Amino acid sequence: MTDQASLLLRKQLKELTKNPVEGFSAGLNDDSNLFEWAVTVLGPPDTLYEGGFFNAILKFPPDYPQSPPDCRFTSAMWHPNVFPDGRVCISILHAPGFDPLNPQESAAEKWSPVHTVESIVLSIISMLSSPNDESPANIDAAKEWRENRAEFRKKVARIVRRSQEEL
Repeated sequence: MTDQASLLLRKQLKELTKNPVEGFSAGLNDDSNLFEWAVTVLGPPDTLYEGGFFNAILKFPPDYPQSPPDCRFTSAMWHPNVFPDGRVCISILHAPGFDPLNPQESAAEKWSPVHTVESIVLSIISMLSSPNDESPANIDAAKEWRENRAEFRKKVARIVRRSQEEL
C-alpha cells in the first residue's frame, strides 16, 4: 500500500508544482518524507480571513488514498470547524462508514479515494468561507460566531494580522 500511496503523492506533488492552484501552496515538509506536506492557505477574498497566510500540515496514512489524511493548522486559527489544537474538522477528512459522533454526515460527504491534495485544500478554503456551526469542533468559536459576531471578527482579525507578521 505504501508504494501505491508514494506513487500517487509524488504524482500529485508534480501536478501541483507544474500547475499551481490559486489560493494555496503545498509541498513536502521534508524532501525525504512524501507523507507529510506543508500547506499555506491564503485567506479567501471577501471573508474575515482575507489577507491571512495560514500554515498547516497534511499527514497522509500509508494506505492513502483509501484513508484520508489528517490536517492541522500550525498557524493560530479561530474557526468553528477547527479544533483548538489546529485539527481541521470537515466531512471529507472523515473516514467512510457510520460515525456515532457525526450521525448527520452522509457517506457522500465523507472521504473518498477520488479526493486529491487539491480537492482537500479547496475544501478547507471553502470551510474558511462558510463556517458550519451546526457540528462545531471548537464550541467556543461556534458560540461566538452565533452570538457575538463582532468579537468573533476581532479575534479573526488578530490571527490574520499575526499570520502576516509571521511571514
